[in-house]
Amino acid sequence: MSGIYLHIPFCKKACHYCNFHFSTSGDYKNEMVDALKNELILRNNEASLPVETIYFGGGTPSLLSEAAISELIAEIKMQFKVASSAEITLEANPDDLTPTYLKALKNAGVNRLSIGVQSFQDAELTLMNRAHNGKEAVQSVIWAQEFFENVSIDLLFGTPHTTFSDWKRNLDTALTLDVPHISSYAITLEPKTALEHFVKNGVVSLLDENDVEEQFLYLVDTLTAKGYEHYELSSFGKSGYHSKNNTAYWKGKPYLGIGPSAHGFDGAQRYWNVSNNAVYMKNIATGRLPQTVEKLSMVDRFNEAIMIGLRASWGVSLSQMEQDLGIQYRVHLEQQAQRFIDEKLLHIEANALKTTRKGAFLADGISADLFLIDLLGAKS
Repeated sequence: MSGIYLHIPFCKKACHYCNFHFSTSGDYKNEMVDALKNELILRNNEASLPVETIYFGGGTPSLLSEAAISELIAEIKMQFKVASSAEITLEANPDDLTPTYLKALKNAGVNRLSIGVQSFQDAELTLMNRAHNGKEAVQSVIWAQEFFENVSIDLLFGTPHTTFSDWKRNLDTALTLDVPHISSYAITLEPKTALEHFVKNGVVSLLDENDVEEQFLYLVDTLTAKGYEHYELSSFGKSGYHSKNNTAYWKGKPYLGIGPSAHGFDGAQRYWNVSNNAVYMKNIATGRLPQTVEKLSMVDRFNEAIMIGLRASWGVSLSQMEQDLGIQYRVHLEQQAQRFIDEKLLHIEANALKTTRKGAFLADGISADLFLIDLLGAKS
């Protein structure tokens, strides 16, 4: 067991770009916490190694009380062997953070905070339908640093109508705050979101891809020049501050997914819980796990190795692929990757296939082009 992820399915309001599972009604928070604890009990025999990371994601975990967070951490420690050095991360929104709450989170055992800043610009935050403003974003980070050494912030780039100067101001503010970790993503058009509706109806327009790429390359160059290690496509951390939780995902370590819509991996198969709060709680109350399970085929494992590896600084290990899947998969990948190598989007370094600076922005698209549907006519 590498980690435990808990999905907290509550938000104050719906962000215009988000299609994660959540509810804006907090009526059943206590019942949900009880259900999460019961799922932990139901699955306490699934851990074979010490738990190294605990991650509260969502949704908005900071909508839970400090008492609820403390109860969940205590339940995990009761049901599983937790490493003394375990990283315990909580995602939080700026508008939920106060010195009193932050102190309580630290006392509960949280030792890493991930703050969903997204932007320091009020106009961008209004467009996203975030509950905080730029001033609150800055203040929340300053308060967080009084109690936590390990603080990460999320920033979105490529948002509609955002100029390069706007993006530069966001990064300048982040660097002034001197947080040790930054996760930064290009905004994407997800189905059934308000943003998709706005774009379809001409209310807003997405930035040109060249403008988005310019913002991405500026992000990479600026942060690496300031001592941040670009260890995953969207992740930048100073030495010693890489996310242990996310790194475990990218390296294919097993983890439990607890809560409605939560995904997990046991080393051979992936599973996900039902994305319905009421159905989830009803099933857990009767001792049933509301899961869908998918055993990974050789082709699935090949595709995942590419998708994850090309996003990470360590790349796709060719020798590991040969060892895990067979020589034919390695040969096939090397043959298919050659055109991207010729275009200087990929390169081979230390027996691993990696993106170049130019190719990093296109990593997901390159991965999709390299995916297999089948190989040698046999899917196993």
